[in-house]
Amino acid sequence: MMKINAISSTLEGEDQLLQIVDHWGLSLSEDATFELEWDGDKLSISSREFPTVGAHFVDFVGGAVAHRRRFGGGRGQMIARAVGLKSGINPVVVDATAGWGRDAFLLTSLGCTVTMIERSPIVGALLEDGLRRAQADPEIGQMVTERLKLISADALDWLASTELEPDVIYIDPMFPHRTKTALVKKESFYLQQLLGPATDGDELLAASTRVAKKRVVVKRPKQAPLLAERKPTHSYTTKSHRFDAYIR
Repeated sequence: MMKINAISSTLEGEDQLLQIVDHWGLSLSEDATFELEWDGDKLSISSREFPTVGAHFVDFVGGAVAHRRRFGGGRGQMIARAVGLKSGINPVVVDATAGWGRDAFLLTSLGCTVTMIERSPIVGALLEDGLRRAQADPEIGQMVTERLKLISADALDWLASTELEPDVIYIDPMFPHRTKTALVKKESFYLQQLLGPATDGDELLAASTRVAKKRVVVKRPKQAPLLAERKPTHSYTTKSHRFDAYIR
C-alpha cells in the first residue's frame, strides 16, 4: 500500500484527520512522497517531490465542475448521448473507474443515479470529502445525497460479486500521458501517481458487459486504440475524447 503523510493546519482538526486516516486504512509515513492536509474545512493532497504542481482537492460545488454543470451543454453533451440520456430516460449508472468523480457528478446533475467505484483509498478519501461538502451545499446537496454514491472497491472484484443491475457501466481507464510528469495537468498528475496506467481495461470491458443491462460506455482519448480491439456499437467523439458505447 502506498504510504502518505498527514498533517492538519489546526490543532482542532488533528482528531478529524486521524479519523479519516483510520477509516480509509491509510498507511502513514513522515517520509512519504504525498501529503494529505486537513485545513478544518476540506481535505487536499500535495506532492513533496513536485511542490509546484500544487495541492488538489475534490470540488463538486465550484470551479470547473460547477461551470460545466451550468454551461456545458446539458443532455446534448456527447457523454450524455453515449449513456443513453433522453427525455424521460434517466439511466442508473455505475462509474467503475471514478477517479475524481467529475463525469459521475456531471451525469448525476443531468438526471442519472450514479454509483462510483474507486479502488485507491487515498482517492476515495478525497472523493468522500468532496461528497460531504457537496451534500451540505444548498443548491446541489439534495441531488448529491440522493443520487451520487461512493463504494471503495476494486471494480473487477465488485463486478464479480454485485447484485446490482445498473443500466449503464461507465469506464474511463487511465491512459499513459506522453508529457513529462511535472507538466501534466494537476488532476491527471495525481491520478497517474496514485493509480498508474490501467492494465485491466480489457477485463473491465468484458466484466461490465456481463453486468450492465443496457450498455457499457468506455471513455478514451480520441486517437486511443479500442479496448480489447472490440468495435463499439456507436462512438461519440469530442475534440479530445471518444465515448465508445457497447449496446446490449
